[in-house]
Amino acid sequence: MSLVDDVRRGLGGLDRAADAASVAALVRRQAPAAGTTALLEATGRMVAEVIGAGVLEPLLREPDVTDVLVNGPGVVWLDRGRGLERSDVEVVDDIELRRLAQRLVASCGRRLDDAVPYADARLPDGTRVHAVLPPVSPQGTCLSLRLPPRRTFTLEELVAAGSLSSDGAAMLSSLIDARLAFVVTGGTGTGKTTVLSTLLSLVPRAARLVLVEDAAELRPHHPHVVRLEARLPNAEGAGAVDLSALVRQALRMRPDRLVVGEVRGAEVRDLLTALNTGHEGGCGTVHANRPEHVPARFEALGAVAGLSRPAVHSQLAVALDAVVHLTRDRAGQRRIAGIAVLVAGDDGVVRAVPAVTFTRDGGLEPGPGDAVLRRMLAAAR
Repeated sequence: MSLVDDVRRGLGGLDRAADAASVAALVRRQAPAAGTTALLEATGRMVAEVIGAGVLEPLLREPDVTDVLVNGPGVVWLDRGRGLERSDVEVVDDIELRRLAQRLVASCGRRLDDAVPYADARLPDGTRVHAVLPPVSPQGTCLSLRLPPRRTFTLEELVAAGSLSSDGAAMLSSLIDARLAFVVTGGTGTGKTTVLSTLLSLVPRAARLVLVEDAAELRPHHPHVVRLEARLPNAEGAGAVDLSALVRQALRMRPDRLVVGEVRGAEVRDLLTALNTGHEGGCGTVHANRPEHVPARFEALGAVAGLSRPAVHSQLAVALDAVVHLTRDRAGQRRIAGIAVLVAGDDGVVRAVPAVTFTRDGGLEPGPGDAVLRRMLAAAR
């Protein structure tokens, strides 16, 4: 029997809250005469099995991986920023996969079993975990892991990567300098959080940033950042703190820039109210496939918060100035596609009007809202 099997047999009495040091100590006790190489190998495998992601751990350590997806027993899929691709890892046993999903969820204080067959949680390192058990997922246990951004890029790095032109970078920098309120939009996996972190890094050093997030993903390079993070209910369903409550608390903390990492619920009411009470330069991210869909998205979110359509549009007209839109092509290349402005019509309905498109050849293509955007930028000088 291998050293790893010997160690695994000794794990029965190990506390669920064990850390890497306690696992290593157990390995040494189980095999005091083993060589250094064997001890290191066993320790690494046991740490992954007891407090890590098991067979998925090597994928999570790859620097470019953003998502790891398991659709029941079989091949594990991953995303390195170029779209989904098959990995070299396979999960053979659904019992093992279920055990891994339950352990990850339990480490976050959540419950996953036959009575509660799905769970959404966040690991201490910021990795989002979502799991679904059979029979809700007939093909077997489904596990989705979304990793937080590993680093914050500069505008120059985005230009070098082909995500943005130098002229586009200058315009985005002007957007921040002008203290315009904006949202970063795009579909899933387009890099909204990454781009927002980059833009927040451009905020003047003397400003105070207050970030409100479901999970701490924004990582701006800035000396004065205050983070507020939502809290999920515990296994008994108590103790939840939602984004609406956090936005209200953030307003009492003297923010120069109020940032909501992702606007997707009733917190939209408090955010719009805040941006209408003198808090310039506020921003966040919103899921939208096109800039023109942003007003409709706010309508839907406003309905969740109990706001009428006219109320949403009247607040939106004076709360937000611009939309920075991101896309992802078929090859997986993420790109900042352009900027739109939010303009209220005579009927009081707000529409997103394209102001400038960042073309693939590096140019700027003015749109019908270009004059409005330039007036807003000029007014702030």
